[in-house]
Amino acid sequence: MAGQSRKVMMRINATKKTSQITKAMNMVSASRLRQAEKRIKEYLPFISKAKEIISNLSTSDESMNHPLLAKREIKKVCFVAVACDRGLAGAFNSNICKELTRLVNLCESDYCVLPIGLKAHKYAEKMNYPLVTDKVINIKDDIEFSMVADVIKKLVTNYLDYSFDKVVVIYNHYVNTLIQNVVSETVLPVSKPKETKENKIYEFDGGVKEILDTALPIYIENTIYGYFLDSKASEHASRMNSMKNATDNATEVISTLELLYNRARQAAITLE
Repeated sequence: MAGQSRKVMMRINATKKTSQITKAMNMVSASRLRQAEKRIKEYLPFISKAKEIISNLSTSDESMNHPLLAKREIKKVCFVAVACDRGLAGAFNSNICKELTRLVNLCESDYCVLPIGLKAHKYAEKMNYPLVTDKVINIKDDIEFSMVADVIKKLVTNYLDYSFDKVVVIYNHYVNTLIQNVVSETVLPVSKPKETKENKIYEFDGGVKEILDTALPIYIENTIYGYFLDSKASEHASRMNSMKNATDNATEVISTLELLYNRARQAAITLE
């Protein structure tokens, strides 16, 4: 009876230590989420203005023949799967992997995969998907544009070189702390942004094609970077919720184990 009490007490102590770790991780993720939300809010005005400019430029007849805007036969598709480097984030990574598999199965043409994050890279290797690069592309918590600029520029260059004819980005869209939806967006070829009532009329100095040659790559690069920021906020929210649930479950387990311990202790006293 005494041996059973010791085992229960050891489990209680181990569960309490686990609870302390999950609670700390929950607090860290909550802090990082606030920072990620702030960065997204600061970034939105820029991408909104970029969309407005591209919308105005794309109304011109000259824009229809631009290689980044023109539609062409889809011979090969590049899927960019944005996951993260670490686990313990609930269904964050698994949802991306499931959506990638679904789109690959639906793809009727040739395809390749560019995994972003260690978890996506390992999954793509496990499924034997053809990779754009064998190098693992890590995505840090304090992600800056300079960290992913080369990757994004490589996508644009390969598209212009006809290495693939369509680029689809799969990522988790941050709605709020409880909801993160998996979204797949086609970034190449560039779709004409929807015109809104707030669109302004610009006077451009120079030819439309020359301006698009400069503006479109900037628009594409920053749109994809925006998806990375959105995904990072979703990761922190998912990990925060996952760690909160783990802490709550540990509390319930501790309560159950303490009840068992008290019963075993009372039984031992009664037996004596």
